Amino acid sequence: MFRIAVPNKGSLSEPASQMLVEAGYRQRRDGRELVVPDEANDVEFFFLRPRDIAVYVGSGTVDVGITGRDLLLDSGVAAVEHRPLGFARSTFRFAAPAGEVSSLEQVNGKRVATSYDVLVGRYLADRGISAEVVHLDGAVESSVQLGIADVVADVVETGTTLRAAGLEVFGEPILRSEAVLIQPAGRDVSPALAVLDRRLQGVLVARRYVLMDYDVPVEHVEQAVAITPGLESPTISPLHDGRWVAVRSMVLRADTNRVMDELYDVGARAIIVTSIHASRI
Repeated sequence: MFRIAVPNKGSLSEPASQMLVEAGYRQRRDGRELVVPDEANDVEFFFLRPRDIAVYVGSGTVDVGITGRDLLLDSGVAAVEHRPLGFARSTFRFAAPAGEVSSLEQVNGKRVATSYDVLVGRYLADRGISAEVVHLDGAVESSVQLGIADVVADVVETGTTLRAAGLEVFGEPILRSEAVLIQPAGRDVSPALAVLDRRLQGVLVARRYVLMDYDVPVEHVEQAVAITPGLESPTISPLHDGRWVAVRSMVLRADTNRVMDELYDVGARAIIVTSIHASRI
C-alpha cells in the first residue's frame, strides 16, 4: 500500500484530513486512531506529529506526507516539497524590543530564540550573520524579558502577542509557510503519488473556482465571453429562442459578484452560480 503521513494534531490536522476527504480518501473517525487503511484506494494513512512527518518521509518510512513548509525546512532531512496545499499559511519574522533592532545586520553577535533553530540558523548563515541560536519549544516571546535572548524568530499573524511582550518585527520575512505535500528527495513520482497529486489539485481548483451559468443575447456573446473566458473556453449552447444562448464557464470564486454585475450590465440574465465539489484539470 501507498503510505501517507498526516498530522495528528494542531492547526494542520483538521484541514489536511478535510482535504483528503474531499479528494475521496477515507480518514479517521476517532482522534485516537493512529493508522487508517483505505483499501478502496490502496493507501494507508499514518497520523503522526507534524514535526516528525518530514523525518519519516525523508527516511522513506512513508511515501509522502502533509506538513508545514516551515517544519520541512527545519527538519534538515532529505525530503522535498511536491505541492503547496493552500492552507495553514503563516509568516516567520524576527522581532526585538521596540526601537532596539531595525535591520538584520544588527542581529550579528546577538542571541536569537526560536523553535525553528535549523531553519533560522541556515537563514542567518546564508546571509553572513553570526548569532547564537537558542532553541525553545514554545513561548519564545518571553525569552527576551527573561534574559535568555536578545531577538526572537517566530510565526507572526497579527503581531498582537509580540506587541504584548514589548516586541516589534523588523527586516524582511524569514519565510512564508503553508501546508505542503512532501516526498523523499530524489525519488521519481510514482503512479500512486500522481493519483494523489491529481486529486489534491482537483480539490484546490474546486475550492478556488465556481461554475457560472447564464443566458445572454447572441449579439452580446463576445462581450460576455470576454468577462468569463473560463480555463480554456466557455461552453455555449443555443436556446430554443434563437436570439439567446446559454453560457457555462468556470469563474474565480473571489470574483463571483463582480463578474455577475458585469454580465448583467452587458445583457446577461438568469445568472446562476454553482459550487464545484470535485474536479480534474
